[in-house]
Amino acid sequence: MNTRLLPLALALACSLAQAQAPQLEPIVEGLKTPWAVAFLPGGQLLITERDGQMRTAQPGGKPSAPITGLPAIDVGGQGGLLDVQADSDFARNRTIYFCFSEPSADKKSNSTALARAHLSDDLKRLTDVKVIFSQKPKVDSHNHFGCRIVEMPDGKLMLSLGERFSQKESAQTLDNHLGKIVRVGKDGSVPADNPFVNTPGALPEIWSYGHRNSQGLTLDAKGQLWQHEHGPQGGDELNLIKPKLNYGWPVITYGENYGGGKIGDGIAAKAGMEQPIVKWVPSIAPSGLVRLKSAKYGPAWQNSFFIGSLKFGYLERVKLDADNRPVEQEKLFPDAGRMRDVREGPDGLLYLVLESSGRVVRVKPATP
Repeated sequence: MNTRLLPLALALACSLAQAQAPQLEPIVEGLKTPWAVAFLPGGQLLITERDGQMRTAQPGGKPSAPITGLPAIDVGGQGGLLDVQADSDFARNRTIYFCFSEPSADKKSNSTALARAHLSDDLKRLTDVKVIFSQKPKVDSHNHFGCRIVEMPDGKLMLSLGERFSQKESAQTLDNHLGKIVRVGKDGSVPADNPFVNTPGALPEIWSYGHRNSQGLTLDAKGQLWQHEHGPQGGDELNLIKPKLNYGWPVITYGENYGGGKIGDGIAAKAGMEQPIVKWVPSIAPSGLVRLKSAKYGPAWQNSFFIGSLKFGYLERVKLDADNRPVEQEKLFPDAGRMRDVREGPDGLLYLVLESSGRVVRVKPATP
């Protein structure tokens, strides 16, 4: 090659490499501590802010004024207005579900609650708001609310619940909702086939137990439920959730106490307790979880899990083989910032909620 053309060739090669990489495209800006995003017909986004506001926005537009009609929310620490989901039949019934930190009557304690409401046609207010599930007991704490919602293929709702940090031993007992995943009907009723319905002393909403603080819950293409949870200074987990199983916290963990030192007996495995499919040591502080069904990004990304990192501010991709063993893990968009939610939109693209910059961004596929 003519040496005079070499700089031009190198510049062109770099330009092509950049063009081929997926890019983050800002969709909504100007949010305050955004926590979750849901998708409405017509392209509208429904967004929660942890400080107690719910807004809508068109991609590329400004956030709306706060939607009115929300119940009392105990905002503080990790608590506030958290996850939101649109009903699978939203176009007909205008129903949404959201979870939040619910104050007690005397405002001295709180717990995670799940509410159902109708969103007005003009997207300005909630009506017929009803709390359909309230975690028991309420605790004087502003930590570990969990609070992710999934609508299952059978129409039942799954909700992840933290163990409130100070009550970790309660994750191992069935007389409370702390450190559990629960399953309820859309009216809050208890399904007759829940695994502990006929267990004396157990709360009937419980689906699985032994969890710490889960801020990731999603379905795969087979309709199976997956979850991730925060570990303590190490030991974040990705789990395949099945009914009645014990996921071990705080008896087994790959983490340790903050500042060092073992938790309990310092063991990572015990008979009758589930092992994680993937674990992270040190912690990435995971929040937001989706298993991508779309082929928009090519075969390498399809069927991968995408997980936001609060601690390091990147998007992690995890791919499993047919036996649920991790075969690929990579860190994407390392400078994105503190990442709170990860969703697959109706367009088959990934949407990320960036808490630190107050934005929702979309991942643009690589260009040829």
